[in-house]
Amino acid sequence: MEIAQREDAKLFKISDNAISYKYPTNNKDINIAYVEINGRYPDTGYCLNKICTETCYVIEGNGKFHINDMEYEISKGTVILINPGELYYYEGNLKLCVPCTPAWTKDQHEKVLVKK
Repeated sequence: MEIAQREDAKLFKISDNAISYKYPTNNKDINIAYVEINGRYPDTGYCLNKICTETCYVIEGNGKFHINDMEYEISKGTVILINPGELYYYEGNLKLCVPCTPAWTKDQHEKVLVKK
């Protein structure tokens, strides 16, 4: 068992419009982050996870989620499951809980300027 408090989490500025608190775990099968987006994330283009499945739970706020040429309205209580290889981006003012499996690493994540 592991417990992590907010003060244990490491703050990252992931773009001009977003920050992430990555909670420390010693588990390579899953990890979790708290993310705040105020605007568009990523600032331009799309995100892509090569390996991990990312689940996003909207804690607070509202906006739009773009994936696979589709646009979805999202708000408090929405859950999004992003599979490896899917191009996506967010727009809005959002607070998210984001567990990833296997554990998210920057090496498997990329920002893509144009669709592949």
